[in-house]
Amino acid sequence: MSRRYFGTDGIRGRVGDAPVTPEFMLKLGWATGKVFSGNDGSKPTVVIGKDTRVSGYMLESALQAGLVAAGANVKLLGPLPTPGIALLTRTQKADAGIVISASHNPYYDNGVKFFNQQGSKLSDELELQIEAAIDSPMTTVDSRSLGKASRISDAAGRYIEYCKSTFPGELNLKGLKLVIDCAHGATYNIAPAVFDELGATTIVMGAAPDGYNINDGVGSTEPAALQARVLAEAADIGIAFDGDGDRLQMVDARGELLTGDDVLYVLAMHRLANGDSQAGIVGTLMTNMGLELALEASGLRLARAQVGDRYVKELMVAEGWSLGGESSGHIICGDLSTTGDGVIAALQVLAAVQTSSKTLEALTDGFRPLPQVLVNVKISRGFDLNAHSSINDACRRVESLLEGRGRLLLRPSGTEPVIRVMVEGDEGLGIQQLADEVADAIERAA
Repeated sequence: MSRRYFGTDGIRGRVGDAPVTPEFMLKLGWATGKVFSGNDGSKPTVVIGKDTRVSGYMLESALQAGLVAAGANVKLLGPLPTPGIALLTRTQKADAGIVISASHNPYYDNGVKFFNQQGSKLSDELELQIEAAIDSPMTTVDSRSLGKASRISDAAGRYIEYCKSTFPGELNLKGLKLVIDCAHGATYNIAPAVFDELGATTIVMGAAPDGYNINDGVGSTEPAALQARVLAEAADIGIAFDGDGDRLQMVDARGELLTGDDVLYVLAMHRLANGDSQAGIVGTLMTNMGLELALEASGLRLARAQVGDRYVKELMVAEGWSLGGESSGHIICGDLSTTGDGVIAALQVLAAVQTSSKTLEALTDGFRPLPQVLVNVKISRGFDLNAHSSINDACRRVESLLEGRGRLLLRPSGTEPVIRVMVEGDEGLGIQQLADEVADAIERAA
């Protein structure tokens, strides 16, 4: 069945436009409460957390009212990073967790995403059950059966302590000068405390949320300010989080920006050196082939999932591996967190720095990203790539030239009528020309 409301990571859109309206959120809360209600009439418990957007107040109230009307008990966490909400969902033994956030989007967007009892994303089946309930008439349980709402006042403190517990007990961060960019988002009162309490010297930016400035010129999607600040402060490392704290970008002492692929490499090599690495790590279709080659040189495999941290986690479970992530900075340390966690991923990188007594730039030396070219080709709606032999012929020719030295990837956009042609390969292959060859074949067929 196709989804009407849920995307690959919950529900998201511009506040005031369907479905991000108070009316819809009231119904969504009610539908969630109905789906998670036990057959024996027991009341489910649902935790709700949010980032720092001004619209979070409105959506939180609407979801709470709907859940209570369906007979569910609600525990409010307040502003908290997405992985912190996943953690509290587990530790509170809740039936579900709800995150109110639009991640790296501007303040005028918002949305919701869900966790199950284990702190992982909901299954397709549960999402479809919620959608079906949304389309049914809303009724309120008898007053005796209404749910109640309460607030967990120390939610931030609980998450801070858990993050610190993932850092090796024999180490500290003394001697490291860090610039921390919280994107005026959910990590604003979390990340500075974690790194300070572990002994680092911290310079904090993007930690004064006003409801409107989330991700505005700061954070993991706007790293230029962090790069400049690292250089200006002569800091060792810069760390930027996105609005809901489930991903990060890092900057070395030279002001050079590291991708999620760099972070995965550092963590994989650190685990390998400490004898606790498994057979491989999980990336995505967009993970640079240079990482795959670097891992192979150390005897590790790279398995590729679809783009999206949900799919990364699913493949990690299937492979039995504990490390995976995306180039965008969603890093999942599966032995420490059930979802992407920017603070915990940063702590694991810092543990590698402190254990090895090497700089961050030295730890990334063994990974050389292959040059990459991306060409967007406009197509008509309903265009079928596989129906044109000329495109297949062009792809086969390019793939034969790239074999063992590069990669071709065609990805239809999920938001516009465009095919993205990506070619990566070592120097001397003429990857721009190869990308143009495939793009021209698609353009002629379209």
